[in-house]
Amino acid sequence: MDGKQREQKAIRGVVPILATPFGENGEIDEASLRELVRFELKAGVDGLALFGNASEMYTLLERERERIAEIVVDEVKGRVPLVFGSGHTGLEGAVQLSKWAARAGADALMVLPPYMVKPDGQRLEAYFSAVAKAVDLPIMLQDAPLASGVAVPVPLMAKLAREVDNITSVKVEAPPTTVKMTEVLKQSEGRLEVFGGLNGIYYYEELCRGAIGTMPACEFPDLCVQIQQSFEKGDRRAARALFYRCLPFIRIGTIAGYAMAVHKEVLKAGGVIASAYVRNPNAPLDEPLLREALETLEDLDPLVLRWRKATA
Repeated sequence: MDGKQREQKAIRGVVPILATPFGENGEIDEASLRELVRFELKAGVDGLALFGNASEMYTLLERERERIAEIVVDEVKGRVPLVFGSGHTGLEGAVQLSKWAARAGADALMVLPPYMVKPDGQRLEAYFSAVAKAVDLPIMLQDAPLASGVAVPVPLMAKLAREVDNITSVKVEAPPTTVKMTEVLKQSEGRLEVFGGLNGIYYYEELCRGAIGTMPACEFPDLCVQIQQSFEKGDRRAARALFYRCLPFIRIGTIAGYAMAVHKEVLKAGGVIASAYVRNPNAPLDEPLLREALETLEDLDPLVLRWRKATA
């Protein structure tokens, strides 16, 4: 197995997917990335995820991944666990990427299925098993058919959890997420924990179904932390009320083709990052969509829109 043997950190709660800030020249903006990590930590997140779909991971070069990991590990300094996305279009690529992630500082891996040629059940099982057996890290299966085109069957998840010790959780992003979460928990007989995704669009209902956290985009972490903490304290009314107030904003951050730009425009508006540049194939926002996104935040007072003043 690759990667140093180290104490495993519990992954639960609010674990946002870090955006990748680019300058207007399209290159990684390292200063903005450092500021983004500081913002997340100030918001009280329970962990951070790198190289997810909301990171525009599918546009990143190998050297860029390496530099992003270096910067994030340096800024976090072990204060929260780091989850690295290490899915690939093929088994060998996923194994290689996962081994690199283990060396680069990941505390856990989030593994997307192959997303070019769609695998059958036998090849999907071999893919996840090979990744898990290649590293000494907890593995989170990412069931995100809207992004990958591949739905991971619940019986296969349960089989993998029985047979491979370090396959320990699932990020369920297959609508309706709540129904599938219940099936995962039931069929895995407690071996798998579940996280929500899809930018938190069913966050409250997922918590009610037994999810231990969420992995949304990264511009509203303080609001997610408030929802999570209220729920865990037993105040479901407060958790539900805040979630429903956030829902219009969450929803607008799921618009296909424009979601990455929504996340970044909000981060830019508060001074967390310098540019909202997104890489092809993502599209920038037009003025009406930008206005609509910001209007949904008017009554929420999120940390992101106070960040410039908070750090002045």
